Amino acid sequence: MRLTVEIDPRSGFCNGVVRAVQQAENYLQYSARLYSLGAIVHNSVELERLKKKGLEILSIDEVRQLHHDVILVRAHGEPPETYELARQNDLQVIDCTCPVVLRLQERVRETWQRLRAEGGQVVIFGKKGHAEVNGLVGQTDGEAIVIGCIEEVDTIDFSHPVALFSQTTKDPDEFRRIADCIRARRPDAEVYDTICRQVAQRHKSLVAFAASHSVILFVSGRESSNGKVLFDLCRSVNARTYWVENASQIDRSWLRDGDTVGICGATSTPKWQLEEIFISLQDVME
Repeated sequence: MRLTVEIDPRSGFCNGVVRAVQQAENYLQYSARLYSLGAIVHNSVELERLKKKGLEILSIDEVRQLHHDVILVRAHGEPPETYELARQNDLQVIDCTCPVVLRLQERVRETWQRLRAEGGQVVIFGKKGHAEVNGLVGQTDGEAIVIGCIEEVDTIDFSHPVALFSQTTKDPDEFRRIADCIRARRPDAEVYDTICRQVAQRHKSLVAFAASHSVILFVSGRESSNGKVLFDLCRSVNARTYWVENASQIDRSWLRDGDTVGICGATSTPKWQLEEIFISLQDVME
């Protein structure tokens, strides 16, 4: 079978995840074990690789039982109470919160402190229960309103001031639609586009990449919310888009002689995983 195969040059870990993985690997060079509060990346294949190096994932309840040890805070960030728990339990924190997320947490906290005196509301466009969103809600003592789609705009009380923020990995176009809807209901609403620029640029480039290939193999962990967003984006412009977590999931019936195959992934997909998919296609081409 004749195929032309290309890896999307913009796909792979975002900078925040690269930094977190590097810090974990650096620590594990000199220690047999490192605890991570939650999955360091939403990718089961990469997690398995790191587990073999000594990374152990703990829930917040498990961290409460931990004393005089070391924990890693992943790129998604954590609410203030996590750091207070670490202080109380004498835990050393390797803080890998993405700088973009840190700045967002500060803006959310400052805005909430200003608006609460007026009975105002902080609204976060994001996935309920997502680690980053939990960290943002924590900046408001749990009072922020989280909406996941434009239909949930109706849950906002527009008789009070409103400030809108976004989880850093959300779809920029969907955020703009929600912002327009909120402004239509409350023209003086404060709108802060806090989507990571690296993520926003990836959305634009991925549309062009998906449209320029006859088949797209989208590589991501199923638990990645960013993966879900980017897969849907690829599928919207190329119906022959298929989600795989590893090479064994590729169905040869998806491919036709003469196809141009594009390989891309989420911000939680490492480059080496994309390259594995590329190598696996060499067998199909023989």
